[in-house]
Amino acid sequence: MTQHSHSVRVYYEDTDAGGIVYYANYLKFLERARTEWLRSLGVEQDILLEQSVGFVVKTVEMHNHRPALFNQLLSIQSEIVELKRASLVFKQTIINADQSLLVSATIKVACVNLSNMRPQAIPKSILGELSIVI
Repeated sequence: MTQHSHSVRVYYEDTDAGGIVYYANYLKFLERARTEWLRSLGVEQDILLEQSVGFVVKTVEMHNHRPALFNQLLSIQSEIVELKRASLVFKQTIINADQSLLVSATIKVACVNLSNMRPQAIPKSILGELSIVI
């Protein structure tokens, strides 16, 4: 399986009063990594939005192993572990420069028609790109 890597710097705005990343911000980091992976495959979500196609998070299972701290450079590793007609499951991890595991997550994403918010098949062009990487 092909992994994608995306780097994120922890800014002050990402942290709580103690300089530790607020847990909900990890979800933002994970989202950015998935978006950048799609972009690297030639999938631009603004084009999909024009076609009323969107990817929405259906479920998240996230484990916080160690805290990320202000100004750390993090690496987010993403891989697709399941690809179906209208959904996909990502396994994602966040590590720091010391290679310490900070966060692990499994995220199920569904493809939906944004005009009626119902599931729809992932467009064939995208499905073809995604099936190459798993």
